[in-house]
Amino acid sequence: MVSTHADKTKQLRKDVAPFAKSETRLSIQQILNTLVPLVLIWGAGYVLLQYSPWYTALCSILASGFVIRAFIIFHDCTHGSFFKSKKANAIIGNITGIVTSFPYEKWKREHTIHHATSSNLDKRGIGDIDMLTVDEYLEKSKLGRLGYRLYRNPIVMFGLGPLFMVLILNRFNRKDAKRKERLNTYFNNIALLVICTTLILIFGWSTFLLVHGLTLFVAGSLGIWLFYIQHTYEDSYFEVDSEWDYVKAAVEGSSYYKLPKVLQWITGNIGFHHVHHLSPRVPNYKLEDAHESIKPLQQATTITLKTSLESIRYKLYDADNYRFITFREAAELEATRNQTVAN
Repeated sequence: MVSTHADKTKQLRKDVAPFAKSETRLSIQQILNTLVPLVLIWGAGYVLLQYSPWYTALCSILASGFVIRAFIIFHDCTHGSFFKSKKANAIIGNITGIVTSFPYEKWKREHTIHHATSSNLDKRGIGDIDMLTVDEYLEKSKLGRLGYRLYRNPIVMFGLGPLFMVLILNRFNRKDAKRKERLNTYFNNIALLVICTTLILIFGWSTFLLVHGLTLFVAGSLGIWLFYIQHTYEDSYFEVDSEWDYVKAAVEGSSYYKLPKVLQWITGNIGFHHVHHLSPRVPNYKLEDAHESIKPLQQATTITLKTSLESIRYKLYDADNYRFITFREAAELEATRNQTVAN
């Protein structure tokens, strides 16, 4: 666990500051080695369909990795970290937002709120995966508990979740959205409608779904998993608002997801999530350098592909004992409480 005592937090911020600078050459290089291969793979998927739909499906799965990488570019643009120019970030952000089906202004605002409230038990609900504390869950009705259990079911979260995100969540603005954000979401929706309609008219529904539908589904499922695992693990930090600390939330409430180099490249180094939350202005291509250069950050909770699977069972947060627990453990805790009351 990273030491985040008050006298060290200032030094951490100071140490990471030199990495919070974009380099135009590296940003352009990343655009080229992400979007160009993505378009070529999609094109190959259409061409190879005449030989076998399995070839096309394979292309779609491969393309999903580049969609994730395109999303990381989009994500950096929303933080203003991909280019020095605000206009350049907006242009590339909107382009990659169309590619990944995410409206730029909507995600930008909601994700900023996520960073400002991550791990704060009193300010959940925007930009987060829904998580209840044990007490909140036990206070719910049977129907309310069932709804939450379904939501946290892996089949629903990682199977239906991408469909809900792409078709519904990303298509509508929140009630408190400003005019600029609303117009940008409309722009994203219209652009996607025009592109999708054109492709469907040329290639047909089934081909479109096999190429682009499958790509976005796989990318969406993996994206939700990445977001889930980066904040849901055994030693994760959560605290009430009065005790919440930004730096602790960043480096103790975000994991270091240590991935094989190929997957690290595909995911745009987002596994160094503790660095990203500490300083969102660090572009993705400098996250690893920051991690390797700043020794305290190397003490962050490290999760591997194997150990990350254990987090699937974490469903509720026990705020009294500062840990995640399973539904079975919650039921046992409820039984114990009821027995205590009865006695």
